[in-house]
Amino acid sequence: VQLQASGGGLVQAGGSLRLSCAASGRTFSSYTMAWFRQAPGKERECVAAIEWKGDRTYYADSVKGRCTVSRDDAKSTVYLQMTSLKPEDTAVYYCAARKFGRASANAAFYDIWGQGTLVTVSS
Repeated sequence: VQLQASGGGLVQAGGSLRLSCAASGRTFSSYTMAWFRQAPGKERECVAAIEWKGDRTYYADSVKGRCTVSRDDAKSTVYLQMTSLKPEDTAVYYCAARKFGRASANAAFYDIWGQGTLVTVSS
């Protein structure tokens, strides 16, 4: 599986963005997917994750109530819908994957990473 993230951009505080991560390959439905972000000078953190069955999700406390992770296995794509964006959400966002397993916030759990997409939230 290879991952291609898109959807980043410049948005004003309070605005919304939807990130997409398209996967190649025919076994996408077997992969637990996650979104991570890394701001300048900060460690990479998990924003959200969704298990391969789609029935369990994880959200960082900092985005709960503002973000929704979802997947469309028919399109081999995972999404991150972000609303009420704040300047502190500014970061490069990465999607990651691991075959099967629980929705984990641990970056070491994931063995496939896509390139990042930059989200900039202006105040």
